[in-house]
Amino acid sequence: MGLFGRKQKPLAKMSDNELIALAKEDKEAFGELYERYVTKIYNYIYYRTGNQQDAEDLTARVFYRAMGHIENYVDKGVPFQAWLYRIAHNLVANFHRDHGRRKIIPLDDYVAHTLRSEAPDRQAEASDEQETLMKAIGRLPAERQQLILLKFIHQKSNAEIGEIMNRTEGAIKSLYHRTLIALRDEIQMQDMKNTMAKPDADSTARKHGRG
Repeated sequence: MGLFGRKQKPLAKMSDNELIALAKEDKEAFGELYERYVTKIYNYIYYRTGNQQDAEDLTARVFYRAMGHIENYVDKGVPFQAWLYRIAHNLVANFHRDHGRRKIIPLDDYVAHTLRSEAPDRQAEASDEQETLMKAIGRLPAERQQLILLKFIHQKSNAEIGEIMNRTEGAIKSLYHRTLIALRDEIQMQDMKNTMAKPDADSTARKHGRG
């Protein structure tokens, strides 16, 4: 029951801001926020670490930290979801720094995981193109890989990505444009290499066939 005996609105129907205000005293309200965003945060971290156990551990730490600072959270125009992504980004950055290794991101495994619900025929048709694209993305700097992740897998707008990456919307547009050019050039180079290698492979196959 709410104040003066009024029935409280169900948690699932509350906005993020309503839940945040309530979560400062009610752990169940924070639990609803957790349920809303845990999958997105886990996927984001898994993509950045490439390891299920590390992703699970870091995801738990994101929400533990968020719960510990929820009392100090103030809505300054940045959505709660973006705040969680920032916490996740900082924890992942610390994780890689502490482990002293360069990020190794299994893009092909991650995308395959996200596409399991797609029709098999669609996967078969796009497999070659997808493999080429994933290799090209894997050669990008970490910042540009993060942009591609947020843009295409999490389907964030430039403004939302700017909030998460702590950049202006204009800076994100510029980075996105440069990233697409880099991807195009990388894919064209890979296609050229494949085209040049194909005649040799066909010739070898015919030679062994005649033998």
